Amino acid sequence: MIRKIETKKYDFVVIGGGMSGICAALAAARNGAKTALIHNRSVLGGNASSEVRIHISGASDSQKKPELEESGILYELMLDNKAQNDWFSYPLWDAVLFNKVRFQQNLDLYMNTVMLDADCEQSLITRVRCFQETTEKHLVLEAPLFADCTGNGTLGYFVGAEFMTGSESRADFGELHAPEKTNNFRMGNTILFRAVNRGEPVKFTPPPFAKKLTEQDLHLRIHSSKLPDYSQAEDPEEYRRVSSVSSAGIEYGYWWLELTGDGEDIIEEYEDIRDELYAYFYGVWDHIKNGGDHGAQNYDLEWVGALPGMRESRRLRGDYILNERDILNHRMFEDSVAYGGWGVDLHAPHGLKDRDLLPSQVWTFDGTYTIPYRCYYSKNIKNLFMAGRNISASKLGMASTRVIGTCAVGGQAVGSAAALCVQKGILPRELCGSVFELQQLILKDDGFIPGVKNEDKGDLARYAEFTASSHISDFLPQCVISGVSREFGDGRHSWRCKMESYGAWIHARLAFPAELSQINVTFDSNFNYSVRVTMSPARQKQQRRGVPPELTRDFDIVLYKDEKIVKTVQVRNNHQRFCPCYFEKTLCDSFKIKIRATNGADTVCIFEIRAY
Repeated sequence: MIRKIETKKYDFVVIGGGMSGICAALAAARNGAKTALIHNRSVLGGNASSEVRIHISGASDSQKKPELEESGILYELMLDNKAQNDWFSYPLWDAVLFNKVRFQQNLDLYMNTVMLDADCEQSLITRVRCFQETTEKHLVLEAPLFADCTGNGTLGYFVGAEFMTGSESRADFGELHAPEKTNNFRMGNTILFRAVNRGEPVKFTPPPFAKKLTEQDLHLRIHSSKLPDYSQAEDPEEYRRVSSVSSAGIEYGYWWLELTGDGEDIIEEYEDIRDELYAYFYGVWDHIKNGGDHGAQNYDLEWVGALPGMRESRRLRGDYILNERDILNHRMFEDSVAYGGWGVDLHAPHGLKDRDLLPSQVWTFDGTYTIPYRCYYSKNIKNLFMAGRNISASKLGMASTRVIGTCAVGGQAVGSAAALCVQKGILPRELCGSVFELQQLILKDDGFIPGVKNEDKGDLARYAEFTASSHISDFLPQCVISGVSREFGDGRHSWRCKMESYGAWIHARLAFPAELSQINVTFDSNFNYSVRVTMSPARQKQQRRGVPPELTRDFDIVLYKDEKIVKTVQVRNNHQRFCPCYFEKTLCDSFKIKIRATNGADTVCIFEIRAY
């Protein structure tokens, strides 16, 4: 007997609750679209969740390019986590994501819910059919707009969206590192583990299904707590490169524990790959513990992932296909809505089975590139957005854009675009004529797009005259309306001053009296330090405990009319870089931001102030 089917209507339905789906759903809901987020697991975050535990990498390339750190919704989530999770607990990170999504106005979350099918008429998706396993509910969700954030492009596949798999040939896009002929090589799936030093010898007996591996099987994959001996290498420079791409530390696990399957479809083989990965993992650990001296006598397994993280499957085709040439040439698109900076990171086509190949080849570069809006909606399904690793990119393009941070900022762009489409009553492709408006909305919500500045005509702070209690060097008060909300490129983009005993202040005199109801303040959190949750001891050492001390903790916003106070808004215990402050409409001709305390730093920094 089938239970009663529940039919619900939304403005926007997002399939997939990884970081791209979370950011898409939150951005859409916050900008007025009634949104549903469908996720097939019991925790949010996808590859970044406690089930998989891949840490969030992005354009900063593990702090090599800190000025490119992703801001916006992703950074907001990581700062929430930083305020309450000093010891990198993944269950606490799960709770941060759940709290932010579950209690967001305008957003309905469906956990443990599998999309079974979808209906599509005249190239328009009309509904998706879902089953919530925990409640045995059948759900039908209807909407004018959908987003595929499944990673695998599952929704697109169900409705006949054009997609790509494998590797394109060099002739297709003129990519330097593409193969001469197309092939079906794919980057594989990985399980991670966590090992802890117990301070005394710990025995390990492998399960019967574990693979038997030798040192030769792993000779290009560093798997010891001991430092490599470069002096004995025939080519020390090459060996250092091998070490840099092979070693993640015995405590954290190894991203190179990777397999791609033997068939034509890596998705259909997922369960078989998982089973074989288990066998390989326990074989690797057996070899580390019992196959020679790897400095692991005292190490014990604390956690082993049971859900492999996927790198590559389908890529949905959009109106533009981002490729390696765009990335290595630092392409700046007129319709850019996101950006990346991670190298073109291409893994061995058969993972562990390619024992005589480096597990990864990485072509790094200085600087950044942008991703056009045209990569984020389907070429042939009129109301389908996509975000995550399944966006419209070549294999080598995806080799850079697939990292979680880049996926997440693309998700925020998609959610913002969906909200604008709802407001205008249009389809994704029709928004191309309003990309400037989309870019400005992304920036307003603390997103960052290289080469795009704040030109929001509704922002009254842009026309204001700023003065301050003091300033350091050429970090003048007027710099808060430079249009860029971080130190990037030429010029100064922040006001800075010493924190005095009385505090500090910056004052904005409006060009004309106006009714204000929102003032956004963007503080400094110091992008030179990471704030991501991670199991890697090396990446943990890049961080500081607790909230970034540079962030302003306590401040007041005081509104004036004819030099008289007409409104005061107090903010206390702030731990966010981006602080939108809302209040009842108030007629004023100036306002002052009074800094009462930072989170420990002796200087104050504000990158941007906006007023609406």
